[in-house]
Amino acid sequence: MAEVLVYVDHVDGAVRKPTLELLTLARRIGEPVAVALGPGAENTAAALAEHGAVKVLTHDAAEYADYLVVPKVDALQAAYDAVSPAAVLVPSSAEGKEIAARLAVRIGSGIITDATDLEAGAEGPVATQSVFAASFTTKTRVSKGTPVITVKPNSAAVEAAPAAGAVEALAVTFSDKATGTKVTARTPRESTGRPELTEAAIVVSGGRGVNGSENFAIIEALADSLGAAVGASRAAVDAGWYPHSNQVGQTGKSVSPQLYIANGISGAIQHRAGMQTSKTIVAVNKDAEAPIFDLVDYGVVGDLFDVVPQLTEEINTRKG
Repeated sequence: MAEVLVYVDHVDGAVRKPTLELLTLARRIGEPVAVALGPGAENTAAALAEHGAVKVLTHDAAEYADYLVVPKVDALQAAYDAVSPAAVLVPSSAEGKEIAARLAVRIGSGIITDATDLEAGAEGPVATQSVFAASFTTKTRVSKGTPVITVKPNSAAVEAAPAAGAVEALAVTFSDKATGTKVTARTPRESTGRPELTEAAIVVSGGRGVNGSENFAIIEALADSLGAAVGASRAAVDAGWYPHSNQVGQTGKSVSPQLYIANGISGAIQHRAGMQTSKTIVAVNKDAEAPIFDLVDYGVVGDLFDVVPQLTEEINTRKG
């Protein structure tokens, strides 16, 4: 069976969930070979092997921390040259998509971004995408070269499938461009204790109807009762009610959770483009004609200031 390269997203050896999803999808089209770079790369092997990686190619160097993107592209290209894979899978983060795009240019291949599913096809892997602001679902395949595909988080259920996970050192020679953009400082982001927005299984968002930054406490309380991430519409972010890092939409972050709860969000196409691939969508809005209701699985026509606290209380009661 052909080998499939999977780029590993990890933090000091702790593998993030989107990578485990990629391994599940990779097994549909071949044998996953994981590429883990940076500090703690070798510590990823156990988790990767448990989820189907037949090999784990590792490499660590100061360049991965000191410079942006290009050193990782150099390493992934080295893995590509060593393995000659049937496809390359990368998580659909901002950095992941840049790495994938640069690799595709280098190897002369087509690229598919933000796939939501993957299956084997007679002429190569076939990806499912949600396109044109999520107005259409398409089946797509690369027609030239080795497919480079980025996959949205929460697109597949993680499935364990123990494999050898043999660790091999990857030989990497950095290009002259690897040191072109240097990281000069880092500031740790304050932890809220909530899951990362793009990876969360549940997202609770607030929009213009929240009517003020102080009222986002209601949204946060519901999110915390569900162990969810907090999102915001562009209107709420532009008004200064919530940080831009939490914006969901075409000009913000794209999410695809199992459950998305929209509160006081009208459902403009800009917002829908960032959350329409969510598995189950619930909306609370006092305007029965709001466009968001055309999209939802469950809708509540009502004032969020009445509905959301009751919902939070009911959830906490049932948990207790």
